Amino acid sequence: MTEILGVPTQALFGQLLIGLINGSFYAMLSLGLAVIFGLLNIINFTHGAQYMMGAFAAWFLLNKAGIGYWWSLLIAPLAVGLTGVVVERTMLARLYKLDHLYGLLLTFGLALVIQGVFRNEFGASGLPYRIPEELTGGYNLGFMFLPKYRAWVIVASVVVCLATWYVIERTKLGAYLRAATENPALVQSFGVNVPRMITLTYGFGVGLAALAGVMAAPIYQVNPLMGADLIIVVFAVVVIGGMGSIMGSIVTGFLLGIVEGLTKVFYPEASNTVIFVIMVIVLILRPAGLFGRER
Repeated sequence: MTEILGVPTQALFGQLLIGLINGSFYAMLSLGLAVIFGLLNIINFTHGAQYMMGAFAAWFLLNKAGIGYWWSLLIAPLAVGLTGVVVERTMLARLYKLDHLYGLLLTFGLALVIQGVFRNEFGASGLPYRIPEELTGGYNLGFMFLPKYRAWVIVASVVVCLATWYVIERTKLGAYLRAATENPALVQSFGVNVPRMITLTYGFGVGLAALAGVMAAPIYQVNPLMGADLIIVVFAVVVIGGMGSIMGSIVTGFLLGIVEGLTKVFYPEASNTVIFVIMVIVLILRPAGLFGRER
């Protein structure tokens, strides 16, 4: 059996694949957080619960309405994003003139409520969600076996992340969004409905989390706590990339997923803490993050 640095090739590339899968979800979730923080200055602790809601929405659509995976990729993010719009209008909009800590506490408490409701209803055990038939099986690459669904998740997440970056950084809509965070009164004088734009931006960020939840459902079992541990790692990814940096969240998400995967091969004991160690080092050397701007 071929080895690289004393590690069997198949095991090494298998862990790299797992790292890329985890990195895909880190990137999508941190992207949603970066959009919300960068454009609204809200630290959205509800993001993990909204990721979980996306997975449950897909499960409900399949088991209660007979709607499969492909339609769930569209319907679930829209439905969960709509709940985000309601939250922003009824709760968060009242806190914009207060200290950011109030928004953080509200979203943290809301996340606990949502997780508690789902856990009370469905318990802590996971619910299976089957892989769509078109994506079952895989490819034998010789040095490893590549499941079709996992390849799809990686490619789809890259496309979604880059498309979001392009819209925000390279289009007129993105320019309006960025300008509205800097000088909302000026933007509103041009006839732009800034409150509606803020609401839709929050709903879009929530929809990204829900989309990640739908894509995660066939890989991980759908359960009420699936976002609770993940959100802590995602916040670390956002801090390392730079709070509010769109490209920083994307690049850092994928890179840290790979680093985590390689750590599981060469030093498994550190695999659960390596991201936080990197975060501490980055904060010491560059407090604004790798892609963040010094204020």
